[in-house]
Amino acid sequence: MRILPPLKGEILLRNFLNRYFTLVFMLPVIVLLLTLIIYPMFYGFYISLFDTNLLNKWNFVGLKNYTNLLSNKEFQSSLAVNLKYILGVVTGHVLIGGFLAVQLNKAIKARAFWRALLMLPWLIPEVVWALLSKWILNPQYGVLNYTLMKLGILDQSITWLGGLTTSLPTVIFTSILKGYPFVMAMMLAVLQTVPGDIYEAAAVDGCKPVRAFWAITVPTIIPVISIALILDTVNWFKHYTMVSIMTGGGPAKSTSLVSLTIYKTAFESFKFGSAGSMAVIVFAICYFFNILYRRLDKINE
Repeated sequence: MRILPPLKGEILLRNFLNRYFTLVFMLPVIVLLLTLIIYPMFYGFYISLFDTNLLNKWNFVGLKNYTNLLSNKEFQSSLAVNLKYILGVVTGHVLIGGFLAVQLNKAIKARAFWRALLMLPWLIPEVVWALLSKWILNPQYGVLNYTLMKLGILDQSITWLGGLTTSLPTVIFTSILKGYPFVMAMMLAVLQTVPGDIYEAAAVDGCKPVRAFWAITVPTIIPVISIALILDTVNWFKHYTMVSIMTGGGPAKSTSLVSLTIYKTAFESFKFGSAGSMAVIVFAICYFFNILYRRLDKINE
């Protein structure tokens, strides 16, 4: 049977695929990236240059929305609350996640069970976690107050989410319990790449566990800690869901994060231009954290 030569169109298609094979397979991802990330980001910056309600009011104001933020006490207050929130949450994630990762990397009994159990908070949706936490912390019928009073630790119930001094620490603690598995999983993954022979050799040379931890474990996980800090900081800096459900920014805006201020400015006050400028500032802060952590990572190298 005689084999027919390929048609000219087939040859052109084959040559095109050979030259642009990577581009063809990346095209769907590029389209999604442009549609869901790049376009909304630039459109948000575009809106920040206007005094607009997105319907019939489009007054160009230039950078006025940005200069107004210098005197916007509500935005500055929420930014300060956000920084306290991030400092507490990310620090807690690193400390708890790192400690648990080191323990789970050891040859303990039922290690697979404990790994699965400690990953559960990360798998629970944020809405469900926030509602459960709000129920547990309820001052009237919450499990936490009931248990502490039965044990004699408390004389009367505490309004954990309604007090000026307790609301922010409580929200931070709840967020730590929700997000530590992410850091734990990253650190555990890198710890498992360290051969056990290194620890055995260190023990033979008389190196004690504490010394081995600082000489072997810490240098191993520092690069991963840097990446985890970037991702964790950006993720929780723009956090909205849990705080909105648990406190709504109260009491007296003591838990009013930047994300809540942006939402209320846009969808309650209908000042979309001002909300857009706030969002751009948040993006710039997150990008600054990215640069800072990368610089620290290079110094550690």
